[in-house]
Amino acid sequence: MQRFKLSAIPCLFLLATLCQAQSALLDLPRPSQHAEVIQRIGITDITINYHRPLANGRKIWGGLVPYGQVWRAGANENTTITFTDPVTVEGKPLLAGTYGVHMIPGENEWTVIFSKSNTAWGSFSYKEGEDALRVAVKPVPAELHNALTYDFTDLKADSTVATMTWEKVSVPFQISVNVPEVVEASLQKQLRGLQQYTWEAWDDAANYLLDSKADLKQALSDANQSIQVEERYDNLITKSKILDAMGQKQEAATVRTKALGMANAGQLYTYARTLQRAHDQNQAMSIYRDLAKKYPNDWITHAGLARIYTNEGNYDKALTEMQACLANAPDNAKPSVETLIKRLQAKDDINK
Repeated sequence: MQRFKLSAIPCLFLLATLCQAQSALLDLPRPSQHAEVIQRIGITDITINYHRPLANGRKIWGGLVPYGQVWRAGANENTTITFTDPVTVEGKPLLAGTYGVHMIPGENEWTVIFSKSNTAWGSFSYKEGEDALRVAVKPVPAELHNALTYDFTDLKADSTVATMTWEKVSVPFQISVNVPEVVEASLQKQLRGLQQYTWEAWDDAANYLLDSKADLKQALSDANQSIQVEERYDNLITKSKILDAMGQKQEAATVRTKALGMANAGQLYTYARTLQRAHDQNQAMSIYRDLAKKYPNDWITHAGLARIYTNEGNYDKALTEMQACLANAPDNAKPSVETLIKRLQAKDDINK
């Protein structure tokens, strides 16, 4: 009878143990299946990669998963979380990167651990010295989840709550992103590529900084750079808005006048509609009149005239102008024009 050397027995035992659960060499179905969830905050992607063990009626907390001990927060290989940019977790800073996720369950408080080691098998080789961050959180009662689940909830412009739920317990931890800081850093990198040679890229950057009120000085610089690449109505009107926001009203008016002088019919109409939404009806009507003088034969001019007549209470003339608009409108605009015609037929004020 062939005899095995004593030193070979542990290796054979380990191989047999692995094969009982799953193949160490082949891609075969696993009892705890793989899953991944991704959430974007601003331009920062947060990805949780994990495996989903099933409760199957077993006592999980304080049973299969003991209290007070480091637990793998999933099954099989490390549960990992990846941040493409720096974040804060429960108010504590954490650099961009991929981290192994471990947890220490407690009846009233849990510890969520982000480890610099992210390629281990479960928590069996976990070392506290490799921690990048630990945060304490409170568990929350939950509806029964047979399969362990990670999800993102309470989504806001600059934060979300990542939640692990299994059996009847949820463990939430808040993740926040300094969106303006991240985006500004990203824009600086993007605008060193081919995008720097297009007026659109600089204009988009300027508009983002204006809308977010993140950095008006940089927004003005980007608008000027866009104009330097190619002066257009678009970037001039952007610059005028930035100057307005900076309190430089006279200079803003000068730039706006220049922009409107370069505007096509559609741009004048759109600008007038923007004024209406800002409740500046008088200035909007003035722009519609300028539109009629500058582009008397354009289809959109009839829509502007319809709004002027509506403002004067003359719904018959308004309806005539809107019908003329429909006759020459492009196909993709006809449904909107038809809706306005129906409103005018019902004597409904289309300027509201």
